[in-house]
Amino acid sequence: MGTILFGKGTSISWNGNTIAQLTSIGNPEISTDSIDVTTHQSVDRFREFVAGLSDAGSVAIEGYSDITDTAGQQAIYADAGTGTIRPVVVTGPGGSYTFSFNAFATSVKPIGDAPIDDKLAFSATIKITGKPNFALSTSAGLTTPYFEISDSAVITPVAIGSKYDYVATVLTGISSVTITPTAAAGTITINGNVVASGVASSAIPLGLTGSITTVTIVVTETSKAPKTYTIRIARAAS
Repeated sequence: MGTILFGKGTSISWNGNTIAQLTSIGNPEISTDSIDVTTHQSVDRFREFVAGLSDAGSVAIEGYSDITDTAGQQAIYADAGTGTIRPVVVTGPGGSYTFSFNAFATSVKPIGDAPIDDKLAFSATIKITGKPNFALSTSAGLTTPYFEISDSAVITPVAIGSKYDYVATVLTGISSVTITPTAAAGTITINGNVVASGVASSAIPLGLTGSITTVTIVVTETSKAPKTYTIRIARAAS
């Protein structure tokens, strides 16, 4: 199973200040117009289209009214009356991702209806202007010396942190190898089996002489995208 994020811990800032007491935070959703370019030469009665302009939509936020949140809830309410465009950043749980964009408030309800037996609500909708920037937080991955393969395997290119695909060659007589990975943080798996940093894996059987065996090393940190390294181990032909 891949990395599945739990929404609790997400935050949104307005002009650099986190908006307090929220229970629901939306994310941008990009939609693109389609332009009909059908002509008499279009094939088999099918319409043809090209992509038009894109729109990142609006982000809705909801929570509980907090009249002391002057830099967040009260600030977005004040800016709604003037149409002021502000920088906005949505940060995923544990810093797993960010959406950053410019936006203005199209509706703000700083104090909602007053139920007799519940908290006062806050809600707002902000319209994104321009293109949002999405950044994914990734695991640090392997660190020096990255990984080593037993039985004098020749690795190409030399193992470094910024390369994710390798070829390793071993002699004909080698029917299995072990791999020793190194990572400063996170969980390491080799072909799905957990391996401790700096410790050799269990024996990895290789195919027949002249064949290639693919090995995958994955390093995963909590709430971050994993880093995956692929090693194709070539057993020399007899």
